[in-house]
Amino acid sequence: MDRKEPLDQVKNRRDSALRALVSGVPYMNWLGVQFDRRGDELTAVLPFDEKLIGNPALPAIHGGVTAAFLEMTAIIELSWSTMWEDLESGRIAPDADVPDSLPRLPKTIDFTIDYLRSGLPRDVYARGRVVRAGRRYASVQIEAWQDNRAKLIAQATAHFLMPRG
Repeated sequence: MDRKEPLDQVKNRRDSALRALVSGVPYMNWLGVQFDRRGDELTAVLPFDEKLIGNPALPAIHGGVTAAFLEMTAIIELSWSTMWEDLESGRIAPDADVPDSLPRLPKTIDFTIDYLRSGLPRDVYARGRVVRAGRRYASVQIEAWQDNRAKLIAQATAHFLMPRG
């Protein structure tokens, strides 16, 4: 990144790149998933909506929604972390309105989730941590919580095939 580049341009490039990544997964839009970006750190946010309830008797967020949310968090975190240096240097500038600028997303090889407690009818947060990211293969660990980060509702490990080229 050029040190003389105005802060607004840097922030706009980062925000545009994040929008481009998220636009590559339409299910995220349907669920309402958002990302809070602080520098290179992302926190995924799944705002509560009645359509997310799987068991109205409890009520609890559907396990499939929780799993999808964690998998999508892993995909975005992995993509974000692998493109960060090129994004910061200005070598790439993904834009959701320019299809050819969109990065190819990694493909899930496997995904293992541990459900630790019921997801209550409120917002869910998640963060991923890239454990390994090679040219062909990557591993990401993900944690999800609601009101207290120390009380996880789920955690997962995902392995991905990295896009070529």
